[in-house]
Amino acid sequence: MNVTKYTQGVLQYIPFFYVIWSDDLLSYSEISVVKTAIQGDETLGKEDRDILKSWLNPNEPPKDQELKNWKKTITNSYIKLVESEVQPLTTFSKKLVCYYHIECPFNTHLKDIEINLGIQPNHYRHLFDLEVVQEIMAEHYEASTIDRILKGEHTDVVDAFREVLKNPIFEWDIRRTKEEFREHVLQQVKFLAKEGYGAMAYPEAYGGTENMPGYAAVFENLMYVDGSLAIKFGVQFGLFGGSIQKLGTQKHHDQYLADTGKTKLLGCFAMTETGHGSNVRGIKTTATYHKEKDSIIIHTPGQNDNKEYIGNALDSKMASVFAQLIVNGKNEGVHAILVPIRNEQHQLMPGVTIEDNGYKLGLNGVDNGKIWFHQVRVPRENLLNKYGDIDANGSYHSDIKNPNKRFFTMLGTLVGGRICVARAGLGGAKKALAIAVRHALKRRQFNDSIKIQEDLLMDYPTHQLRLTPAVASCYVYDITLTHMMKVYSDKSIVDKRKIETQAAGLKSIITWFANDTIQECREACGGKGYLIENQIADLKGDVDIFTTFEGDNHVLLLLAAKGILSEFKSEFNSAGFTAVLKLLGARLNDKLSTINPAYTNNVDKDHLYSSKFHKHAFDYRTRRLTYTLAMRIRDYVKKGIPSYQAFLKVQTHLLALGKAYSTELAYTTFTNFVDTIEDEKYQQLFQKMGTLYALHELRKDASWYLEQGYISGTKSKAIRSRVERLSTELRPHIKTLIDGYGIPEHCMSAPIAN
Repeated sequence: MNVTKYTQGVLQYIPFFYVIWSDDLLSYSEISVVKTAIQGDETLGKEDRDILKSWLNPNEPPKDQELKNWKKTITNSYIKLVESEVQPLTTFSKKLVCYYHIECPFNTHLKDIEINLGIQPNHYRHLFDLEVVQEIMAEHYEASTIDRILKGEHTDVVDAFREVLKNPIFEWDIRRTKEEFREHVLQQVKFLAKEGYGAMAYPEAYGGTENMPGYAAVFENLMYVDGSLAIKFGVQFGLFGGSIQKLGTQKHHDQYLADTGKTKLLGCFAMTETGHGSNVRGIKTTATYHKEKDSIIIHTPGQNDNKEYIGNALDSKMASVFAQLIVNGKNEGVHAILVPIRNEQHQLMPGVTIEDNGYKLGLNGVDNGKIWFHQVRVPRENLLNKYGDIDANGSYHSDIKNPNKRFFTMLGTLVGGRICVARAGLGGAKKALAIAVRHALKRRQFNDSIKIQEDLLMDYPTHQLRLTPAVASCYVYDITLTHMMKVYSDKSIVDKRKIETQAAGLKSIITWFANDTIQECREACGGKGYLIENQIADLKGDVDIFTTFEGDNHVLLLLAAKGILSEFKSEFNSAGFTAVLKLLGARLNDKLSTINPAYTNNVDKDHLYSSKFHKHAFDYRTRRLTYTLAMRIRDYVKKGIPSYQAFLKVQTHLLALGKAYSTELAYTTFTNFVDTIEDEKYQQLFQKMGTLYALHELRKDASWYLEQGYISGTKSKAIRSRVERLSTELRPHIKTLIDGYGIPEHCMSAPIAN
């Protein structure tokens, strides 16, 4: 057939037929997708439809001459192939028809073929032997709009902060020594204090706006500058200042809070001890009240009972020291006391010994150190006394009579730090992804011909699968953490135990996600990602520690799981426990009733993309793990095994529950937010990212769901396929999505990102 004799209806399908026949193998899925498009195309006449269907017969493939005619039709048009189009092959086909015919309306059925088959530019441009261009087309979505959706009510605060970060003091550079690095970071922190950001979360009377959610929002942006800056900023204003604000009373606020926010008083947060790690309740440092001199004596009893890894230790003049408070010979539990550690000349106070932790894997701009106290005396008024106090007569009293409840209430006030650490880790993941994606949109490698350009890394399905689910996950976690900080900061919520459980789990899964993502980005950039100048290496070193500070992730997941079981009494054979088990069992049976062959084998797209399915699956996993965990613990206790030992025997089960609960929480929080997005176009984009996140998470836990009979092998394969498909569908928008993070351009100085 001569090229000029192809009708308009047939001609528009030719590029697609040429692609799908290029490997001499027409698959069943390809036939089904194209047939569906042809059948639904009302613009086709009977003759055109018959011709197209005849080209879909695997037993009688098109003749070689027909293939040559197709290629000649394509190449003679001299149309450029634009990689950055939303649907490149569909747009190309429209231009082809316009070249040969006067009328060339856009056919949406072609778009369906391109999307459903996951066709990428590297699948066809070599076949056509065309000139390939990378024109920057008008995006279907605006990055600025996406960024504004993420910032929400904090838009003005975050935008103003990003302007401040344009100051030359925040320009990235390689610091050769830790001393030089530390001094530079200290000056950056002081600069931010001068701009009012140090006191941001404090009350107005002390220079702040009492905007903790806004503080958390700007905190993530510090990671775009440098991890050391984020952490030193957090230690000074969040941990040290936060302990004074949350654990102290007005006398402490009046004396210290304003100066802390201005960095006139530099302080550190001395909780963790070398020999006791995450076991805060088991710390050995003592704070003994001396009635005769109305003072408290701080003492380190053993060589390994020192405070360890204390940020700001070398710059500080004061420490918020956590110690066992002993009054009249009775241990009243862990309390915080303000202890001067240096004088105005920056000399160590008598009885205080501090050593530098030295070089670390990352965060070498933070002055971490070890602190020992030898009979250091401070005034009684230095006790941060919101939850426990010593009166003028030397008697201890607290409004919270139960020591355990008092301890956890005190720690619960500092949960904001865990949320901020998760935000910092998320910021590191976002920046690494932004660098890796930008690199993948420029870097070319391999093809099947030496005559034309190599393929873009981002066009490889494997590369899309490496990066795109992580890009989507960042959106889910961003929305979730914003919501968590808003709830945590709500003064009307007095009991913070639930948010403590949630923050513990989210901090764990998000910081692990951040580390995994940064490593994937490093590898995705090859040798370039290994260079310090491209900043992923620094992100890798800096974010690594996030999994173990502000609570070791494994310990926090155990805490989260125990929080889920908190309504169970300590004696697990009690009537109360039995009642809860029956309730859980009933709920579980309700879930199980829906698990039938039709459900476990359902691979329909609408079902797999349904948030109802995702929520059901996540909820089922959490409920099932909760119920079976409770049953195991009860059985151990029935055998006479102490509760503590029973928990030790089910630690891996506890970890699984903590992860499942946190994943469900993140997805549910995200979908609730997406329902509030008014612009339907952007709501659909966020829904697609939520779907990718959900299916990717279900895929990671596929073995568990298969073991439970919740999904079949066929459904597991379908989920995997849909993850790949969604990653491909988001390819045209990938640049917009990473720009939607809102990372300031002046913070993207890595050469491979420009």
